[in-house]
Amino acid sequence: MSSARLRQLLPSAADTEALAGRLAALRPADDQLTVLFLCGELGAGKTTFARGFLAALGVRDAVRSPTYTLLELYGLGALTAVHVDLYRLRGAAELELLGLRDLARPAHVWLVEWPERGPGALPHPDLRVTLSIASGSHAVDIEASSPRGEEWLAALTASGADTGPP
Repeated sequence: MSSARLRQLLPSAADTEALAGRLAALRPADDQLTVLFLCGELGAGKTTFARGFLAALGVRDAVRSPTYTLLELYGLGALTAVHVDLYRLRGAAELELLGLRDLARPAHVWLVEWPERGPGALPHPDLRVTLSIASGSHAVDIEASSPRGEEWLAALTASGADTGPP
């Protein structure tokens, strides 16, 4: 599999939410489990990205980081969105207590913040979104991690997403 990537510099939180919204709108139409890993340091915009993505899927409630609840579920008709924040976990063994295995099924979209806290215990991602703080903006790097992710990222690029510097 080739390593499809997209990089953008986003000057505001609204721009981050807009990019995430475009990505959500282009989500593959099948009912397979969809997994996005949201990576980056504290304050890099992971929850902002999740907020834009979930709003585009139809979430009308306030979207906050599930740092303390660890897991938030959003029922969206035939689709269920799962927003997970693993920051407080000390290892992959603690994931079992969250019951995530039961949520790894068709018609579920996972947004996983801090996936590096659960190595080997999470489904393979379709996309890995890495957010970082750049001078005066945030940088967002999206990398396809599956053939399905490659198609999804190609659709985003074809939709007019500016690729920015590599």
